[in-house]
Amino acid sequence: MPLRRSILSRIVVLHVVAIIVAALVLRSILHWSLASDVAELQLDKMATQIELFARHLKPPSAGGWSLDLPDGTREQYLDAYGRYSYAIIDDAGSVILASSPDKTPLFAIDSNANGIVPHNTRTEGGARTIAGASARRDIDGHPVWIQVAEDLSHSDVVVDDVLANFLRRVVWIVVPVLLLLLAADIVIFLLAIRPLHRASGGARDISPTRLDVRLPTGDMPSEILPLVEAVNQALDRLEHGFLAQREFAADAAHELRTPLAILRTRIETLPPSDEIHALGRDVENMSRVVSQLLDATELETAVVDPDAVADIHAVCVEVAEFIAPLALKQGKSIELMCSEESVPVKGNAEMIRRATRNLVENALHHTPQGTTIQIIVSADGSISVIDNGDGVPVADRKLVFQRFWRRSPRTAGGAGLGLSIVEKIMEAHQGSVAVDDAPGRGARFTMRFRRDEGTP
Repeated sequence: MPLRRSILSRIVVLHVVAIIVAALVLRSILHWSLASDVAELQLDKMATQIELFARHLKPPSAGGWSLDLPDGTREQYLDAYGRYSYAIIDDAGSVILASSPDKTPLFAIDSNANGIVPHNTRTEGGARTIAGASARRDIDGHPVWIQVAEDLSHSDVVVDDVLANFLRRVVWIVVPVLLLLLAADIVIFLLAIRPLHRASGGARDISPTRLDVRLPTGDMPSEILPLVEAVNQALDRLEHGFLAQREFAADAAHELRTPLAILRTRIETLPPSDEIHALGRDVENMSRVVSQLLDATELETAVVDPDAVADIHAVCVEVAEFIAPLALKQGKSIELMCSEESVPVKGNAEMIRRATRNLVENALHHTPQGTTIQIIVSADGSISVIDNGDGVPVADRKLVFQRFWRRSPRTAGGAGLGLSIVEKIMEAHQGSVAVDDAPGRGARFTMRFRRDEGTP
């Protein structure tokens, strides 16, 4: 299927078909052209022989007609030689002189013909091909027909052999030349579509974080230019739509922050009760969702400096210190497992901090009271967060990273943004995040970063 859709493969196949057709047509044309030239040369030669016979033919005298040919010509027309033959016929149709003993006409005579009349016949059974000519001449007032012929099947006739060998060899010359032209056509075509390859490379760079990229139009072929311009116009509209969406999400999140802060302050002034405690928890959850919306909006255009280096050991220490009071308040604990040495990786420290915090907060929501959340920093540049919850089924392990996805609509505590933010941050770092079963019970989320080998 890919070959059938490839422009280059279609051109190659069509060129191969054209080469085969061109080779056959060229051979036929060459055969016709060479055969015509050979026939014309043979006719000229026969006409010359007829004039030679006319000059050396003597009219009847006391001994009858006589023919005094030069020695070389006389030997060629000997019956024993068998290549050339002649016959001289009077106006009554009787053979006066002939090279063969039976004295028969070589060809049928057309009394209405004028000039040199060509002949080409085959002997009975088709064993030999005879080519010749006839002409009417007047010898001292005596009209006669002079006929000459050549046996083309004779061993001394090399014209047909040369013609046949030439046609066989010309195929081995023409076909490679046509194949060479095919290779040249392919190279020319590849050079012609090079701007399309550059445009394809530019299109691969287009992403939600690089909406400013447009396909180049400077050296684009005129046949493709309208399509490229239409794609660029579509990208302009998409960029406008993405920017409007981001601005709306950011504006909405910012506008919600102040009312939530005021609501939290008012709740704290109310007398303590179970309802007030639940209301405060709901406000905290809403504040977290708003914060995640802002994070998600910022990550749409976030670009990680390729030279940036972060110490994930220090990042995880900060996250553990920040989350520990919240965990203790919920009757849970945080355990950080790492060496005393730094673990430098390629990345932005603040973005890694956000991703780690989201994983730990996600673990807090799914681990029961009286259990411990583990943060493990490995020397290979990975961070693992382990909880003691119900774990993540294998069927859901790819879905959990989708934005706004929750296993059950009734699940409380989040809007399904935290893990999608983690995945976006890992994509920006050219890293990966995965979930599997924790030892014993629960889930283990692991983020893998690229180690910075240049840092001692």
